[in-house]
Parts: sequence; structure tokens; C-alpha cells
Amino acid sequence: MAKRVVLGLVEEIAIIGNKRKAVKARIDTGATNSSIDSKLAKELDLGPIIRERRIKSALGTTVRPIVRVMIEIKGNQMEEEFNLAERGHMTYPMLIGQNILKKEKFLVDPLK
Repeated sequence: MAKRVVLGLVEEIAIIGNKRKAVKARIDTGATNSSIDSKLAKELDLGPIIRERRIKSALGTTVRPIVRVMIEIKGNQMEEEFNLAERGHMTYPMLIGQNILKKEKFLVDPLK
């Protein structure tokens, strides 16, 4: 069996669009889907929007646009779906959820 990559609760992620940018991302095993700040997505010219999805959060239910984004986590490149959210008031502009953690078989160690 291939060795699984262990992530901490916060990791540096490279977003690969028209420009490459490194950002700190929150690793959240409780989040079903991954999200990226809509202003950051616009700055990096990410897109196009492939569809919209109804998202449940602590603030209620909203419909958010979904984009496919090429990212790199600990040397592993992947293209995954992210919903666009207003994350300007949050500590991290990106959230990595179960859709990536399960598919890529990452392990999360909160002590790391």
C-alpha cells in the first residue's frame, strides 16, 4: 500500500491558475466540500463556473458557484471542485474538505 500523506489542521497549498499562488488553507474533516474565497478566485482568474450547488453551513443554506481548481498539496497536484464563498472575514482563504481528503486518501493529524 502506498504511503499516505499526513496533513495538519493548516497547510500551505499552491493554487495553480494563470498565476501560481501559495496560501494557507484550513484542513477541515467536518466539511463535506472544499471552498475558496471568491475574491481570491477572481484575482487568480479561476473558472469557469461549471455549475451551482446548494451548500449548508452554520449561516444557513446558500447556492454557490462551483469551479475546478488545480492545486498542489505537499507535492501532490490535483484538479478538484471548490465552491466560491465570501471568506474575507475568515482566517484562511481556502478550506480543504472531505471531497479532497477522501479522494486523495490524506490523513489528518491535529497535532502536526
